[in-house]
Amino acid sequence: MFSKATANFVRQIDPEGSLIHVSRLNDSHKLLPMALVVKRNRFWFWQRPKYQPLDFTLSDLLLGDEPLSPAVSETDFLTYQGTFGDILSGKLGAKAGVVTVNLEGRGSSKLQSSFGKLKKQEVNVKRLLRDSNDRLMNMQHVLVQQMEKRADVLAVLKERILTTSPCSVTETCQEQGTCGGVLGLVGKLGNTVEVSVKDSNTIQADRDVSLEIPPGTVIAYSLLELEIKKDGHYELCLQPGTLGGFEPDSGTSSPSHDSFDNLCVVDGLEWIEEKVPKRAPLSTLQNELQQLEVCLSPLAQLPQATRSALFQQLHETIRDRASLSDLEHMLEQWCRGEAPVMEPSVSQSNSVSAVLDLLTPGQDNHIENGGPGVPAYLTAAHLLVSAMEVFPDEALSLLSECSADFLEAFDTLICRLKASCQPLPVESLPVPLQDDRAFQLAEQLLRSANVMLRRETDGLWAETGNKPGVLPLVLCVAMRGLFCLCHGQD
Repeated sequence: MFSKATANFVRQIDPEGSLIHVSRLNDSHKLLPMALVVKRNRFWFWQRPKYQPLDFTLSDLLLGDEPLSPAVSETDFLTYQGTFGDILSGKLGAKAGVVTVNLEGRGSSKLQSSFGKLKKQEVNVKRLLRDSNDRLMNMQHVLVQQMEKRADVLAVLKERILTTSPCSVTETCQEQGTCGGVLGLVGKLGNTVEVSVKDSNTIQADRDVSLEIPPGTVIAYSLLELEIKKDGHYELCLQPGTLGGFEPDSGTSSPSHDSFDNLCVVDGLEWIEEKVPKRAPLSTLQNELQQLEVCLSPLAQLPQATRSALFQQLHETIRDRASLSDLEHMLEQWCRGEAPVMEPSVSQSNSVSAVLDLLTPGQDNHIENGGPGVPAYLTAAHLLVSAMEVFPDEALSLLSECSADFLEAFDTLICRLKASCQPLPVESLPVPLQDDRAFQLAEQLLRSANVMLRRETDGLWAETGNKPGVLPLVLCVAMRGLFCLCHGQD
């Protein structure tokens, strides 16, 4: 609930910038000037890093007794208000003999955010550089040794955005229905989140959960990564795009994802944005998609009953973004060879638990050492889920409507489109997609991934939009993965 509000704030005011939203209210007190934050890179190049604030500051890890105390400036930032929402409705009529039954459902989802006046605190980086110029990192510190072993990145907090007034975050669910039926709208709409500055007025709404946020709560921050040498010397990564990390041992490199080194690169997002030019045919991605499809192939080799159950449970999971993120997090821990930590939200999600039970039967919450010890089908499942997690809400909603027959036809279409840079004959359109409604669904799915599908009298083609990013590729990956579950190798 808190994470939804802060993520929306960052998307609105700094969509392509350096600000990171605070995902957990409990982390706010750790995010002090010069606090240390762990940046953990992910398995696949389209995944954004995860950040974990620590209970240490930069001074705690340096040799010497004198603490660093650089100047911190404080300025008024802005006053923020925003309203986001949508309305969905549905009707169903049925007649049996002389009895007529009508069901009608209506629901609304609205996010109202009003953090009020915010302030910004910034570390004086020039003074920090001067004061720390002759200091060395304590390479024997237990945290440093643990970080170096895992090849994570340490970063220091440079700026933070704080509230100045008491705020409340309220999560509510609004729905209307007749004859006891709301047609599953609650599952599609999710919950309503309202954020407002607390004053003498009260919010008139149904409330399920309410959080009181005190003044001085950090809602966003930015970092400077640290590049740490073996001898303890370190540098602040001041240039935008400069990546930090620990100096690797001679002749070795940081741990990678086994045979997928070329697909799992730290700067993969920048790489793919350069690799996928605007208004380009899908054939541009042919080489990358072929490699990823090899990674997905173990899904097609699972027993038919397992594949069918997985497809059904994933269909349920994608209706709830929080559950999808929980599932991706759990699968990543499995693939890293770590003991998965079952969050409360995960334990309450039947679909997430069902997927994990299908993929890890008889496991004891730990796969020794990860890497080669991780079953190929588990890595393939993580690839599929991580691709779907990148989808915008519109794409996930459309994906939840896709049947197995549609997926087969859509996969066939994608294979033909990516195999040729020329328009396809209209008659090459798979038969199920010749239905106007099915074609529109395919068109909407591709559009949600910044791909335009065009059909004219004598040709059919698809091209990327003006800002394709990673979405064209991850859509193709997700659809191929789901196709493998529907039509495996029995």
